[in-house]
Amino acid sequence: MDGKVIQEKQDFRWLSWSRIHNSPGTQGTFMKSVSDLDIKKIYYKLSDYDSVKGVVGHESINEIIADRLLTLIGFEHLNYQLIHADIIIDDAPVTTWICASEDFKEPGESKIALDDFYQAERLTGESPLEFCIRHGWEQYIWQMLTIDYLILNRDRHGANIEILQNPKKHTIRPAPLFDHGLSLVFSCRTESELKKFDVMGDKKVQCFVGSHSAAENLRLIPRERMPVLGPIRKEYKTYLLEGLDYAIGAPWRDKIWELIRMRWKAYEDLRNQK
Repeated sequence: MDGKVIQEKQDFRWLSWSRIHNSPGTQGTFMKSVSDLDIKKIYYKLSDYDSVKGVVGHESINEIIADRLLTLIGFEHLNYQLIHADIIIDDAPVTTWICASEDFKEPGESKIALDDFYQAERLTGESPLEFCIRHGWEQYIWQMLTIDYLILNRDRHGANIEILQNPKKHTIRPAPLFDHGLSLVFSCRTESELKKFDVMGDKKVQCFVGSHSAAENLRLIPRERMPVLGPIRKEYKTYLLEGLDYAIGAPWRDKIWELIRMRWKAYEDLRNQK
């Protein structure tokens, strides 16, 4: 799994899809599936699905773009593949794009959502951010807040951050960054909506360790600890969007690049302020 796009259509009609509950504040119907035929479990995700219109979103595509961006800037993260596939939903055939990822747990590890772990282990009066810092996870949090600003991730609720525990080895660590589908221009279904979309607008976001503002969440990071990205380069566009011509239209690809480019520059301007 390394951000690859498999354009040749695959037969995934054997997968069984189940609806998942949305986190508060998000809209749409999202489906997941899992296969344990290989050594490691493979998890599959589908973009926003409408029982009448079919697959109407491009959240799966966003996962690949975020994967590649995280690779560029060197943050540990879950890798995805984007697969052009035939699947069956509600007993009907559908041709669409799904994303796949391997189980990130090591042998002997179990996972727990950060919000549940926080409720069980927090000190009196301790905020989620303070809790993470006490456990030594501040660099992880600073990286998470950075990528969530760059891609305008609207859905970093407490279950989209997971903690991995190994009782035998007495280890505990945050899972690699994952689940970036509700980001970029996912809410734009039409070109009209896309043209009106302000890539620098501070849309309301969910962030378990911060606020409802991605821009304000950046200010939680001490200036001297802000990850250094360096200047964004034109060739990054080719890398980030390679192989996506048939998965998402040119206006969407251009808008996504504009969003990443402008927010990257704004981040570096903030980091370099005296």
